[in-house]
Amino acid sequence: MTDLTNLTDGPIRTARKGHVFEVTLDRPKANAIDLATSRIMGDVFTAFRDDPELRVALLTAEGDKFFCPGWDLKAAADGDAVDGDYGVGGFGGLQELRGLNKPVIAAVNGICCGGGLELALSADIILAADHASFALPEIRSGTVADAASIKLPKRIPYHIAMEMLLTGRWIDVEEAARWGMVNHIYPAADLMAEARKLAELLASGPPLVYAAIKEVVREAEDMKFQDALNKITKSQFETVEKLYRSEDQLEGARAFAEKRDPVWKGK
Repeated sequence: MTDLTNLTDGPIRTARKGHVFEVTLDRPKANAIDLATSRIMGDVFTAFRDDPELRVALLTAEGDKFFCPGWDLKAAADGDAVDGDYGVGGFGGLQELRGLNKPVIAAVNGICCGGGLELALSADIILAADHASFALPEIRSGTVADAASIKLPKRIPYHIAMEMLLTGRWIDVEEAARWGMVNHIYPAADLMAEARKLAELLASGPPLVYAAIKEVVREAEDMKFQDALNKITKSQFETVEKLYRSEDQLEGARAFAEKRDPVWKGK
């Protein structure tokens, strides 16, 4: 049986590095995603979700020109249907993957557009190289950037998101950061080192707290504040209840009282 957490060739490479799971998209020339690659990515991120030893995923791509342009139009011309089977998790394996309560970092190493931008927006934190650029050019090919139409107006100012959607305008990494699309910009040569540093920081943190944060943020997105808070106080978030009844909850209190660093076990 193939170990999806240790893929060394093919369109997706993966590697376990302690509690960090690195996923690299590698489809020359541009790292576009076809149906088969999307299905692999779904299986890969499902394996990450279900492995208790893996706490943080770091998604990037091979090369220094393209992160991902999204849908592989050449594959589509050869018969890949745009409404075909993307696999578990939807396009790119992340956008619709249920119960993914672990942090995901995207390290954008170049051109990030169309479905590639939608994939990056599925991460929790986006780091980018100083030459990265972003766009939603679907309008120019007569189609809709469906996931971006839902996500982007909630992530950056409405009028900026609508301009990108309606015109296909490209923005550079500085503008992306100014609007809050990107967390940090790094020189291209430093991007992966900085991304790994952040991944290690997150991996050293409390996984049950991360799970609770992700579930609450996800579920509360379309709820009124008081309704979401009531759901917490009425013990209706599974991850929050697990946290409150965990060894890690006690460990955090003990470590504070004993003036030492906590040792998180995720249970």
